[in-house]
Amino acid sequence: MLTLYGTQGSGSASTEAALEIAGLPYARVDAASWQPSPGLDELKRVNPIAQIPTLVLDDGSILTESAAILIHLGLAHPQSDLLASDPAQRAQQIRGLVYIGANCYAGIGILDYPERWYPDPDDAVRKAMQRRGRARLHELWQAFADQFPATPWLSGERIGALDVLAATVSMWSGARQALAASRPEFSRLLARIEAEPRVAPVWARHWPRR
Repeated sequence: MLTLYGTQGSGSASTEAALEIAGLPYARVDAASWQPSPGLDELKRVNPIAQIPTLVLDDGSILTESAAILIHLGLAHPQSDLLASDPAQRAQQIRGLVYIGANCYAGIGILDYPERWYPDPDDAVRKAMQRRGRARLHELWQAFADQFPATPWLSGERIGALDVLAATVSMWSGARQALAASRPEFSRLLARIEAEPRVAPVWARHWPRR
């Protein structure tokens, strides 16, 4: 059985949602690098840098990086419709997945851990990095919304990998609020993604107060 390491409110939500859409059985292990737990100890044994999500495949190999996990699941389980069967459409979905990982996900890392990019920042530097970083993140989401229309989903006729990654990563750093103001149609799409019957239970586990 597949084993997924992650924790509440984290990027593992996108992998969980994809596994539910694909109808694949999996075990969840609660683990996060910032929270000591037996799950974290177990995660470090399979992935020493303790990234989440980490997905352990049936053969014992591991996958990290949310976009890579979703691309693998879509290719390995084509019946899931996580990725399109049409090569041109699939190429744009993969482009969107990598865009989110390389731009939006990476931008959140700067906001959460500015010291990784600027050694020992004082309060003024930290605040400036976070202020500009948040504005840049919101710009990147606006560009995404403009370039990846819903037809009716981001993944085409059926909900897929690009939908669940966009819905997950946009949960952080005020992106949802900014998109509601600047891209209301895209904001409504994100709400529709998280309300999809196979995805909604995942959202309820990760963000129960919404």
